[in-house]
Amino acid sequence: MKQVIVAKSAGFCAGVAHSVALAERELSAGTPLWCLGELIHNRDEVARLCAMGMRVADTVEEIPEGSAVLLRSHGVGKAVYDALERRRCRIIDGTCGRVKYIHRIADRAQAEGKSLIVFGQADHPEVQGICGWCADSSVAQSVEELECLLHKCSELNNRGTVVVFQSTETQEHLKKSKEIQKKICTNAEFFDTICDATQIRQSEALDFGQKCDAVVVIGGKHSANSRHLVEICAEVCDKVLFVENAAELALSPLAALDTVGITAGASVPGRIIKEVEQKMCDEINQTVEVNEAAAVEETAAVETEKSFEELLEDSIKTIYNGETVKGIVAAITPTEVTVDLGTKHSGYIPVEDFADENGTKIEDLIHIGDEVEACVVRVNDVEGTVMLSKRRLDAVKNWEDVERACEDETVVEGVVTEENKGGIVVSVKGIRVFVPASQSGLPRDAEMSQLLKQKVQLRITEVNKGRRRVVGSIRAVTAKARREAIAKIWDEIEIGKRYDGVVKSLTSYGAFVDIGGVDGMVHVSELSWKRISKPADVVSVGDKINVYVINFDKETHKISLGYKDPNENPWSKFMEQYKVGDIAPVTVVKLMTFGAFAEVVPGVDGLIHISQIANRRIGQPGEVLTVGDVVDAKITAIDEEKHKVSLSIRALCEPAPAAPKAAQETEEEEEAVAPEADALVYEVSETGESTGIAPEDTEE
Repeated sequence: MKQVIVAKSAGFCAGVAHSVALAERELSAGTPLWCLGELIHNRDEVARLCAMGMRVADTVEEIPEGSAVLLRSHGVGKAVYDALERRRCRIIDGTCGRVKYIHRIADRAQAEGKSLIVFGQADHPEVQGICGWCADSSVAQSVEELECLLHKCSELNNRGTVVVFQSTETQEHLKKSKEIQKKICTNAEFFDTICDATQIRQSEALDFGQKCDAVVVIGGKHSANSRHLVEICAEVCDKVLFVENAAELALSPLAALDTVGITAGASVPGRIIKEVEQKMCDEINQTVEVNEAAAVEETAAVETEKSFEELLEDSIKTIYNGETVKGIVAAITPTEVTVDLGTKHSGYIPVEDFADENGTKIEDLIHIGDEVEACVVRVNDVEGTVMLSKRRLDAVKNWEDVERACEDETVVEGVVTEENKGGIVVSVKGIRVFVPASQSGLPRDAEMSQLLKQKVQLRITEVNKGRRRVVGSIRAVTAKARREAIAKIWDEIEIGKRYDGVVKSLTSYGAFVDIGGVDGMVHVSELSWKRISKPADVVSVGDKINVYVINFDKETHKISLGYKDPNENPWSKFMEQYKVGDIAPVTVVKLMTFGAFAEVVPGVDGLIHISQIANRRIGQPGEVLTVGDVVDAKITAIDEEKHKVSLSIRALCEPAPAAPKAAQETEEEEEAVAPEADALVYEVSETGESTGIAPEDTEE
């Protein structure tokens, strides 16, 4: 590097600077300050403020009632303001003025019954906050998505559409969006809500990209405006480095360049920009000093260590085809790497020889001054050049590595490059390794194409150097890993231990879950506290769920798993909420000959014995009740051990007129057949449903 220039617009915008100033003011005054979300998209700055005492909460519920809460410049939805007010929090509003203006547009659209489209990143907090001011809102993340949304709004023929832009969006997107508006939805209202500071920063970044050999963009990887700066610079500049701070900046890719520009996103404090600039300037000064010292040393060394005859002999040294030589990288172009061999010949290696499977740029793989070893392919004495091949030399070495891996049965890594009739081809250090379909690790009828471009581990099973044939097996590696995983699970398994698993299959009585090589069964009664008819009501094949061990048998290799959260036990909730003598609104869920079952709370049913349904004699519960009825009932008994509840509607009714003696005797006889005491005792299935089995005492 010879020169470093810094963009005038780099660093904090007014909105970010204001929110940081608010935080510093409150923290300096000793205020216990909470910030809803990261204040700005800069980890270093957030860490500095947290060290001063600021605490970050992801949700309103995490913030204690009555606390001081700073709203960041991105802004929040109306519901967040309401929630903070309900918690009696002191709101310190750091929302950017431009963002507040967008909020007012969205709020007006809501009041007028219009649809709102926000052009920006759907997961960005600013966009989420804007959508929080209009119920009928949607997000377009590209010009194509905006076009689809405008078509949809036009077809619905609603009361109108309003389009706003995330304050950090690009002018290019705004321009293309307005062109689409003219063609599709002329009655849509478009508001240019891109921040003026953003426009200036992006314009300056474009200028830097055009006139500098490289541009360093400083900003958080999750910062929208910083990423836009990278995209703008990359369109006109071949070398763009994206870093968060000086520690991330690698100077080697910039060493051979003349002018390097520095710009920064709106969330980058000036001190970080200064640190990056200082690091680059120090490198420039150090390079100048090293070059001057090296020149002096080289001159002295040539004069004292080598005579003219010796230098002449080195320069006319003969190079032969097939010979292995070493040299120093002197220059790098888009097509070749020039190598100084210390002779009269100048060597060059095609850039393709350095290409790796990840598509890494040549500047990141090799640098000027590096030593490189290659094989001589062709010597041109007339032009004084030597064509070298690094790939050929690497191939020889890699064949030796592959042969050794086959002998030692070690695991190697490669990338799947193609699919053929019998299997797939994996590139391992540039060598084609054929993996038969039976050894791919996939089911018999699976598509091999799903492995393309994936990095896989395999074991070399056959090497025929004469035929240039190598065969490998992915299945051998996965099978071994699976056996080790299974052994580890059985060694460490214990009741109550939790695992992340995948639902493999469903039956009528439960779900089988793979917890890392071992299948366990979640019984239907352990899937949900609620009443379900089949496992598919809760989970599906392929779902990733968190389960815990209820029981296991190492001899039979069977594991019983639980899925429903013990903390959500409806019986516990019932016991916290009700006691004997309480009156509860209940829902009739099932009618039996001896009474009716009613849901007291979700997951807990009680029995209303036929004698407790009305203050008169009835022949069957259906004369008074229907499934789905909601009635008030008194809790007359609770069996905590058996989790059973007895209910009474009759206890809330006024006494019936005295019955004739004959009728009383008949009623007493019927009650002897179905006494009230039996209302407490009934059977419940494993799913938590009433089985309809008659009370225990009457079975005798």
